This record gives sequence, structure tokens and C-alpha cells, in this order.
Amino acid sequence: MVAACSEQNEGGQQQANAQPQATPVGTVTLEAQTVGLVEEMPGRTVAFRKADIRPQVDGIIKERNFTEGGIVEAGQQLYMIDQDVYLARVDAAQAELSRQRASLDQAVKTRTRYDPLVKSQAVSRQTYDDAVSAEAQGKAAVASARAELEQARIDLAYTTVTAPISGQISSSDYSEGSLVTANQAAKLTTITQLDPIYVDVTQAGGRLLKIKQAVKNGRIKGVDAGNIEVSLIIDATGAEYPQKGTLQFSDVTVNETTGTVRLRAVFPNPDGTLLPGMFVRGQVRQGRLEGAFLVPQKAVMRRPDGTAYSYVAVDGKVVSKDLQIEQSQGKNWLVSAGLEDGDQLIVDGIQRIGPGAAVAPQPVEAAADDGSAKPADDTAKAAE
Repeated sequence: MVAACSEQNEGGQQQANAQPQATPVGTVTLEAQTVGLVEEMPGRTVAFRKADIRPQVDGIIKERNFTEGGIVEAGQQLYMIDQDVYLARVDAAQAELSRQRASLDQAVKTRTRYDPLVKSQAVSRQTYDDAVSAEAQGKAAVASARAELEQARIDLAYTTVTAPISGQISSSDYSEGSLVTANQAAKLTTITQLDPIYVDVTQAGGRLLKIKQAVKNGRIKGVDAGNIEVSLIIDATGAEYPQKGTLQFSDVTVNETTGTVRLRAVFPNPDGTLLPGMFVRGQVRQGRLEGAFLVPQKAVMRRPDGTAYSYVAVDGKVVSKDLQIEQSQGKNWLVSAGLEDGDQLIVDGIQRIGPGAAVAPQPVEAAADDGSAKPADDTAKAAE
């Protein structure tokens, strides 16, 4: 009897050893939340306004009235071109206008004298018609002379080259004594308005279409087309620009080469920190997604076809769940479908398990910035 009991105990121990042991894994409890959608897009800064200054009349530059690299105001005089020739043209045009007016006065008086005479047939009808025609020609000549005078005055005004916009002026390519010609290809200088400043970013056309459809279906909320906030990160320093911008518009066409759509935002730039042509990264707020989950990136795996999935602990067993990922946010993926509130997401020990495997969940704290997970307080105390 003793031998039989010994053999039975040994058989039971061997059967117990044959059963698989539960693999300890680290888990986090998921909670659905409302998450703001932030799309990071590459871009460049663009001047709010830029004006190349060119002469509109011929002449010699007499004066340059600005400091290179300084700030100029709209209407400020920049250059003075020699005015002597244009002053003479104004005087000549004025004299021609006076002469034509005198001729018109004489024509009017002649036609006035002929009015009663033609009725009494004291003068021929032909003579009267000639007088009327002379008066009409005189009026046309006066109008032409007046236009010539106005053109001469405009040319005279163009000898004073002024700033069309306010902004920072560049170096001058011409100095006093230089000969310039009207509408020449070479510019005298350039004025750039830096405050505010534009930022052009690009977004994949397909991504923009999905967001618009989600907004239309009500899945994404909180989108105000007239007040979409944009943040900025400067590539050169990696620092965030302190001022917030507002999205102005998006192009109505997709770039055929890159498949992207251009979005333009405007930013305050009171200190001139942003200069045209700088590479930046724009973070565009594109509404909020309700009932979403922030899942640590290390807990998400992908199949060869690119679909994403994660492991969840259910009643001590591993269950695989397919995920619908919207975008990345820091060290997390923003998941909009595939998970449920309260799921025990496996974040540690994924390499040692598979679907259906027995596991022993051990709660861990939320992932730190470096992506590491630490045991929860209760677990740590139990270990001690």
C-alpha cells in the first residue's frame, strides 16, 4: 500500500510539472479619453510682404536717404533721381496747355459771333460749320495738353523713389551718381515685411482628405476652420517658437510630384526671430478625437502587410487585437479603434508570449519619457 501511494504521488507531481506555467508580463490598464489631434508638418517661413524697388524714370541718382539694413516706413523717401529734365518737361507741358486754352477761347468767341449771323444768312453755313469744328478741335487739344501736363507731373514725382511698404530694407545695389533707367531688370534694393510672417507647411493629400471626412462624419470634433491654432518648432535650434500662429488657408490642388497640399499659417514676429527661408516644423491642431487611447509604441507590433496589433491579457490568456492608428504623439500611438476601455494592455514581456499563451499580468506605471516602464507601487512592495 505504501508503494502504491508513493507511485501515485510521483505521477501527480509529474503531471503538475507537465502543465505550462504562466509567463509574468507587465500590463497597463487602458482608459478611453479625448485626445487632441496634432499633425506635425515640415515647412518654411515666407515673408509676409516683399517689394523689389526699381526706378520708373531715367536719370542719375542724386541722393540715397536710408540706412542699409534698417527699418523704413511706407511712403518714406529712399532715393532722389535728378529732377532737372522733368521740371523742364512740366514747364513745357504747362505752357502748351496755356497755348491750347488760348486757341480754344478764340474758337469759342468765333463760333459765338457766327451764331446770330448764320441765322440771318450773313455768313455761309460752311463758314459756321468750320467755326464749330475749330471749337471742338480746340477742346480736344486742351484735353490732350492737360494729359501731357499730368504725365509730366507723374514723371517728376517718380524721381522721388519711396517705400511702398513698411519693413526691413536690404543693401543698396546702386549709390549716388549711378545711372538708372525706367523699369530696369536690376532692382535698387528690397524691402521685406517680417512682422507678421507666413509659414508654409505641407501635408499629405490623403491624410487631409481623411481628416475632412472624419470631421464631416462627426468622429473628429472641435474643428473651427477660422481659428485653427498652429505651433512652431525651429529646425536649427529644436526649440519651440514662443508665439502661436493661426492657419490661414490650404491650397485647393495637390502637388503632382509630392502628393502634398500646402497649408499657410501666419505668426506674429515682433522680435524678428523668424527670417524668410528658415526650415521649421508646424504643429497644426486639427480637432479632437473622443474615445481614443494613447498606447505606448513598444506595445504595438505590425504584420508584413503593415496592419498593427497588440496583445491584451484576458482571463490569464493572451488575446491579439487589431488596431486602427491615427497618428503618433510623443512615445505613444493614438489608437481610435480596436481597443476597449479597461483592457489590460501588455507592454513588457511581449517577446516571450503569443496568442493563447498563459500569462500572469503585473501592473506597471505609465511609460516614462524614455519609453521604460516601472512596476506599480503595489507590485514593487509585494516584490520587497
